[in-house]
Amino acid sequence: MKKATITEAKNQLSALIDRVQHGETIVITDRGRPVARLISALTDAPEDPEGRLARLERRGGLRLATAAPPRALILKKLPKARKPSGVLEALLDERREGR
Repeated sequence: MKKATITEAKNQLSALIDRVQHGETIVITDRGRPVARLISALTDAPEDPEGRLARLERRGGLRLATAAPPRALILKKLPKARKPSGVLEALLDERREGR
């Protein structure tokens, strides 16, 4: 939680609002005493998934696709799971037996 004086809040309001939009809470103080809290108006509202993706991209948390994935990738069948063998099978047997 960031603290800002009233003077700082007046001079840097745009920057503080940007921080609030990214989920931060700002406490505004007057002579060291908290007098107000700047929080997002959207805190209780369900988040827009596209807005969240855009915000994550701006922060560098992900990179959005520039094109759709190849159709062959979407239609590709997943491989079937193999039966466990060897050490894994022994471990699973132990678990089943409760040893």
